[in-house]
Amino acid sequence: MRTGSPLLRQWLMLKLLSGNRESATVAALAQELEVSEKTVRRDLITLRDAGFPINEQVGPFGRKSWQLDAAWPKRELRFTFDEALALYISRRMLEPLTGTLLWDAARRALKKIRATLGDSALRYVDKMGAAFHATNTGASDYSLKSRIIDQLLIGIEDRRATFITYQSAQATEPVTYDVYPYGIVYHRGSLYLIGYAPRHDEIRHWKVDRMEDAEITQIRFQTLANFNLREHMKDSFGVYHGAGNVRVRVRFDRAVARYVKESVWHPSQRLTPEADGGLIAEFDLSDTAEIKSWISSFGRRAEVLAPAALRRDVIADLQAQLALYKKPSPGKAKSAPR
Repeated sequence: MRTGSPLLRQWLMLKLLSGNRESATVAALAQELEVSEKTVRRDLITLRDAGFPINEQVGPFGRKSWQLDAAWPKRELRFTFDEALALYISRRMLEPLTGTLLWDAARRALKKIRATLGDSALRYVDKMGAAFHATNTGASDYSLKSRIIDQLLIGIEDRRATFITYQSAQATEPVTYDVYPYGIVYHRGSLYLIGYAPRHDEIRHWKVDRMEDAEITQIRFQTLANFNLREHMKDSFGVYHGAGNVRVRVRFDRAVARYVKESVWHPSQRLTPEADGGLIAEFDLSDTAEIKSWISSFGRRAEVLAPAALRRDVIADLQAQLALYKKPSPGKAKSAPR
């Protein structure tokens, strides 16, 4: 059961202490977790300081053992019916972590919620659950990536350099190199690792789907000064991140103006209605790659007003697409000669 991550190790320790009917000694925990007794004692202090009710018991001959207060979960984690229902229905939000320790624990908790609801309540839950549906078009399947995700999480928590084997969209073969993992972003059904690439001396983004392997090392790293994941992502229109500072202005016609107004597409957005029912949208971004795709999805209902470079890019894409459709259809049968 050995794990190099303090967070995951302490998670497993809580599982052991709450699952045992009898209290566990430091020696037994050390053997189970494959760490030193000194590490176990340090983890126990950390968990107690964090507020977990871990009780010390003294047995015959002064033999000490430890146990998580059995009454604590029932007293502190009691849910009302609507709370349990909301947690059960929202379980799909954790599916990107399928196969990891976090998902396994969540699944056990949801199973307990389901088991305690009773037959009539279960029928209601199933009926209510059928009224909610989350689309998964384009969503990634991480059921076979659990080890990779666990390694990345350990690297992030312990600030340990991690070797990843990565197949980029442009490369023909996967490449293995070291990264300093800072955090993970969930965007449009996929997970992205954000970290520092020593080889390129810059912060980069990697899609977890394209990772074939990940292995943490014993090399420690220091996060770049003043780095904050939320701040880092705030100028991105998704997960692309550039070094620019671009003001994007787009005009939407009245047919799609209401749809655009209904959502927050970016924290910097400013929406200005027009007299004819149209809408002017402005965004302050670091890169225009993703917003270009978003604008193009509206077709003739959206027009880029600024910057000029983005407008030229959209025009070039439209011209290339038009040229493509002007070609004869490959499925069209040729007329037989007479």
